[in-house]
Amino acid sequence: MPSFDEVLKEAGEFGRFQKRVFFLLSQTGITFSSLFASVVFLGRAPGNFWCRIPGAAELSERCGWTLEEERNFTVLPLHLGNESFSGECQRLDVTWDTSASCASPLARSGNRSAGNLPLVPCHRNWVYEQPHSSIVSEYDLVCGNGWMLDLSQAILNLGFLAGAFLLGYAADRYGRILIYLLSCLGVGICGIIVAFSPNFTVFLIFRFLQGMFGKGTWMTCYVIVTEIVGSDQRIVGIVIQIFFTLGIIILPGIAYLIPTWQGIQLAISLPNFLFLLYYWVVPESPRWLLTRKKGEKALKIMRNIAKHNGKFLSPHYSEITISNEEVSNPSFLDLVRTPQMRRSTLILMYAWFTSALIYQGLVMRLGIIGGNLYLDFFISGAVELPAAFLIIVTIDRIGRRLPFAMGNIVASITCLITAFLPEDIPWLKTTVATLGRLSITIAFEVVYLVNSELYPTTLRNFGVSLCSSLCDLGGIIAPFLLFRLAAIWLELPLIIFS
Repeated sequence: MPSFDEVLKEAGEFGRFQKRVFFLLSQTGITFSSLFASVVFLGRAPGNFWCRIPGAAELSERCGWTLEEERNFTVLPLHLGNESFSGECQRLDVTWDTSASCASPLARSGNRSAGNLPLVPCHRNWVYEQPHSSIVSEYDLVCGNGWMLDLSQAILNLGFLAGAFLLGYAADRYGRILIYLLSCLGVGICGIIVAFSPNFTVFLIFRFLQGMFGKGTWMTCYVIVTEIVGSDQRIVGIVIQIFFTLGIIILPGIAYLIPTWQGIQLAISLPNFLFLLYYWVVPESPRWLLTRKKGEKALKIMRNIAKHNGKFLSPHYSEITISNEEVSNPSFLDLVRTPQMRRSTLILMYAWFTSALIYQGLVMRLGIIGGNLYLDFFISGAVELPAAFLIIVTIDRIGRRLPFAMGNIVASITCLITAFLPEDIPWLKTTVATLGRLSITIAFEVVYLVNSELYPTTLRNFGVSLCSSLCDLGGIIAPFLLFRLAAIWLELPLIIFS
């Protein structure tokens, strides 16, 4: 009875069939990375906004004011008493009625000067220069509600976390391709609902579900790719990261061409429906079929692989073994049962956490540092491409641990240096920060590769899912860490990352 690896060598370890499946499944990386980083554009600052005084809309209509004129009557008096007031989070404690003067609506406010009029916090009366251009202006995520933008990204990562456990387990139990297709369907449907959410609560619920299904697509496509190629070819796990980076590079172009957040949301969600066509061209993982005692189906797929690769599979094969691996339903205890397995699992979990926290933090930081968001985002994405090529060129020569260690060390040093570089040397600050982004990308991609290599087939999907769940935990923390600490000092998050 030949082993699976022996049959795969005979059928072709990375022939025409695997290359086609690899290319098709890799497209998932583009849509997943767009979902992952979309908050930078979905939640971008809405430009100028101010707080409307009650009754101002009716008075403005009677007087024929433009929005700019209404803003002047509303905001300028705030500056008379205190120049620090911008009119965004506070308003004058007055109410205008239709009998107010069009030329001087504050004349009826008593003998007090405009600068001494009382102020109150603004509640749901904001007026935006560009309404509905982002979820911030759509759902009033400003001032006291600013933390809700952090929550929207944390909820997405919470969905990733749920998907890692639920869909990771389901993929080991019910099959890789079935869960992949169901996840693609889920991402598309939830993405449409998110785009047309009537309120922020519905938005959060379906953003959570989109994150859950999105993680299902990314995990299962990654595992399928690594399981249909030979053990010497699992470097394709790094190559697939290039498509993730392509999504990061394409996203600012989509955001630049589409002016509304709903359009951006639909553009990154609808392509998932096209992946349903893979039902007819991407087979189930034969390695997984063998672990479920479905040797005949596995052998049939192997013969099909051999045929497409121009190979010939011996006709006397009637059954395949998978290196004496036991068939079982995986559990967490299997990942910590032996000292070596326990050590690997704990190290991988911490590595996933730190890599995701810093990577996502650096991505979202681009949305708050000013400058040309589209260009800066494109450049920061493009710099990730050399990371994959550096790993491909060096990893089989110098191993996995050294690139991982150096990636983390350089990322730490560059984050620290960037925090203290003066603002009047922007080119140097950008260069050092870009080096940090490149370094953490290298560390992140090595974790992806090593995680799938360290576990046997029966535990691989569950092991990757469990360890990568710490990646999602880092993603949940990242937005709160970045935005809340940046409010204290813009560079403080970089110190924590370091």
